[in-house]
Amino acid sequence: MSGLTAHVLKPQVGTDSQSVPRWSAVVWDDPVNLMGYVAEVFYRHFGYPRSTCEALMLQVHVDGRAVVSTGLRERVEADVLALHSYGLRATLERVT
Repeated sequence: MSGLTAHVLKPQVGTDSQSVPRWSAVVWDDPVNLMGYVAEVFYRHFGYPRSTCEALMLQVHVDGRAVVSTGLRERVEADVLALHSYGLRATLERVT
């Protein structure tokens, strides 16, 4: 042995990826926007494949809501603001 001491690093509480809160952007059904328009917004803003946009739009129409993005709060807040600018009803929800 050379007399060197090995230091074992212990993870600090709150630093693992599991402790970082995740957020979702939820789009709500409304009586104003046409289904085709809602799907087009999803395509333009998120760049999802058309089939994904159609499925999300149908979920909004049938279930009354759909989660359209999930991630860190700042990114999802930007998505919600962008969806508002398109005239859609969208909210931010913490993922549990």
